Amino acid sequence: MIGRLSGTLLAKAPPALLLDVAGVGYELEAPMSTFYRLPALGESVVLHTHLVVREDAQLLYGFASEAERALFRQLLKVSGVGAKLALVILSGVAVQELIEIVQEADVARLVRIPGIGRKTAERLILELREPLGRLAVAASASFVSRDGDALQDAASALEALGYKPAEARAALRDLATDGLRSEDLIRSALKRLMRG
Repeated sequence: MIGRLSGTLLAKAPPALLLDVAGVGYELEAPMSTFYRLPALGESVVLHTHLVVREDAQLLYGFASEAERALFRQLLKVSGVGAKLALVILSGVAVQELIEIVQEADVARLVRIPGIGRKTAERLILELREPLGRLAVAASASFVSRDGDALQDAASALEALGYKPAEARAALRDLATDGLRSEDLIRSALKRLMRG
């Protein structure tokens, strides 16, 4: 299984991109949420990947964050949702936004995404409610500081959950950070973000 690629971005034409890794060119497909975060051509990039092996093809999908890849994998488990529709969903909503849509059972917001009808939206909400609840908790709890910089780890975790860097910084601003672990900072920041 190919889980992560680090290399030079050679081409990007949504949803396809080409990544040079030690002289080997990997063709990947990625959601627009990842494309927005890609560097310029010729620059280095790290992508979390998911490999799909079929009888007629091997398809590699790339994601800017582990949270996006985890959500992609959850979407593939929903009956009637294939890789193409999963990419469309991730291109239409951020990870945190989809978690909120599912928790609120907001069918109307889901049907605005191209390719999603009412029945598919209802099935997504039904089948994703429990896994996405676990994903949100795991994502916020798994960022333990390895280098002593709990604040940076917390900011990275919030971005992985789909918050913009400016939103993450604003949520973490003025928090008393002395002695707090990244998990504590994330929890406090998420409370602030949910209050709006």
